[in-house]
Amino acid sequence: MFSTSGKGKEIATPRICDSVWRDGEFIKWNDARVHVMSHVLHYGSSVFEGIRCYATKHGPAIFRLREHMQRFLNSAKIYRMDHKWKIDDFCDASVELVRRSGLDRCYIRPILFRSLDEEHPAFGVNPFPNPLACYIGAWDWGKYLGDEAIEKGVDVGVATWSRLTPNSMPAMAKSGANYMNSQLIKMEALLNGYSEGIALDDRGYVSEGSGENIFIVANGVVNTPPLSSSILPGITRDSVIQICGELGITVKERTIQRAALYVADELFFSGTAAEITPIRSVDRITIGNGGRGDITEKIQKVFFEITSGERQAPGPWLTYVNEQKAATDRNATSTSDNGRPAEAGGSSATPVEPELVARAHALAAD
Repeated sequence: MFSTSGKGKEIATPRICDSVWRDGEFIKWNDARVHVMSHVLHYGSSVFEGIRCYATKHGPAIFRLREHMQRFLNSAKIYRMDHKWKIDDFCDASVELVRRSGLDRCYIRPILFRSLDEEHPAFGVNPFPNPLACYIGAWDWGKYLGDEAIEKGVDVGVATWSRLTPNSMPAMAKSGANYMNSQLIKMEALLNGYSEGIALDDRGYVSEGSGENIFIVANGVVNTPPLSSSILPGITRDSVIQICGELGITVKERTIQRAALYVADELFFSGTAAEITPIRSVDRITIGNGGRGDITEKIQKVFFEITSGERQAPGPWLTYVNEQKAATDRNATSTSDNGRPAEAGGSSATPVEPELVARAHALAAD
């Protein structure tokens, strides 16, 4: 059941979008380069996002684009990365990037980081003298924890590395520096023969995986650690909570002891990359029936029905790329002779819904 080394696994080369959005313009993938002395390479000064675009019968659709981009903005604000871009800039750029890619599904990666002013270079921990650079790339990324993981589940181990304490590094910001902690957790898990690791917080309570939130099912109730357990406020985590509400399944956010993992009826990860992935064993202790549990399967089924466009989501979770392109074309044809848009025109991006913005902010509130 368990591998002996995490180093031997072959990673398939993904299909990559040849275009990259950089500071408001599209460039070639091979031209997306940074100087080796950039601040980000030496001090980890970056924030980023991971967003999935799914294949649907109406064409590619980006999952919860605005919520992800709001978290992106929140992360930048926490790290005092003042920039000129708005949420619509990032959303519009992502839609256009997917359109240019020609991919029916992909993973979208926005990243904002401290770069280098080559004419007036500045070195040292102080980040303020260094200019900001923003890029968005995309590629086709399959099942993060393996094709079979969605149905059969994965084997995981509790990490010896703890999650960062809330007042040392902000867990609610998705920053590159935080993922050095994640790498330690992931590498240890792989070398111990597991697919993933589960980290505890500084108090010894369950936190999350190296790049996923975690849910525990016991006696028909779905439980998940609160934000105070040093977790990232996951967009997919929030989606699971809302899906459970639609299914009539009780969800509780509470601190979880390590031992509770071993006696759970079901466990599963959630995340943009991992989606909804069952956990079949922890520290070589079988969970439930050793496979995907019934409640996990129900949540999975609804999640994938929503992301494929076959089921109505609790909110406007899908941004259809082809529809946004059609709206842009209509706006272009409705522009008057003096270059000003006619009144019938609309934005090329989904309008900002107040409740969406409020919920995105709520995801980052403890």
